[in-house]
Amino acid sequence: MPATESLPTIAARLAEVRATIAESCAAAGRDSGAVTLVAVSKTHGPDAIAQALDAGQRVFGENRVQEAKAKWPDLKARHAGIELHLIGPLQTNKVKDAVALFDVIETVDRPKLAEALAAEMARSGRRPRCLIEVNTGEEPQKAGILPADVDSFVAACRDQYGLPVTGLMCIPPQDEEPAMHFALLAEMARRNGLDEISMGMSGDYPTAIRFGATHVRVGTAIFGARESWQPE
Repeated sequence: MPATESLPTIAARLAEVRATIAESCAAAGRDSGAVTLVAVSKTHGPDAIAQALDAGQRVFGENRVQEAKAKWPDLKARHAGIELHLIGPLQTNKVKDAVALFDVIETVDRPKLAEALAAEMARSGRRPRCLIEVNTGEEPQKAGILPADVDSFVAACRDQYGLPVTGLMCIPPQDEEPAMHFALLAEMARRNGLDEISMGMSGDYPTAIRFGATHVRVGTAIFGARESWQPE
C-alpha cells in the first residue's frame, strides 16, 4: 500500500483550504458557514481519510461506488456524522449500492438513472439527496444534462420520479474560464428554486464561491497527489 501523508501535512492542508474558503466567502460578502467543503478522497485509502477525520472533516466525496463500498462502511461505523457524496458517474447496475452507501448523489444525469434511483429509493426507504449534473460546456465526451434541457429534467425528476432533488453540479471544461460556467449553473439553480450548487475544485474553488457555490469539491489540495489505493 502506498505511504500516506503524515497527519500534520493533511491537517495543515485542510486548515489552509478552510481558511481560503473563509477568505473567499468574506470577499464575496457571504457567511463562511454557507459553503460546505467536500473533501474528495477518491484513490486515497482509509489511513489518509482517517487523518482528515481526525482533523474534524466530516463531508467526503468519492468517484466510484465499488471503491467507496470497500472503504466507507467501516469508517462510517467508527466515526459519527459523516456525509458521503457520490461525485462520479453512476451506472444503473450500481444504484442499489449507491443508495445504501451515499448520503448525496451529485451525478443524476439521465432519465434512465433517475427512474432507477426512484425505484430503489421506494424499495429501500432510503432517500439520499440528489443533485443534477449539468454539462455546462456542452462537451460531447462528458456526462450531464445540457443547459437547454435542465428545467424540463428538474421538473421530471421532481414530478415524474419523485426524487429529492436539492441542487445542481457541474465540472467546467478544462480549457475555459470557469467563471462563466459557474454563473450559468448558479442562475439555473435559482431559476429552479434549488438551494445547493456544487461547483469548484482544487484549482478554482475560490471563484466558484464568488459565484454562489454552496459545496466545493477539493481533493488534491487536501490529500496531495492521487494514489492508486486498492482494497486488500
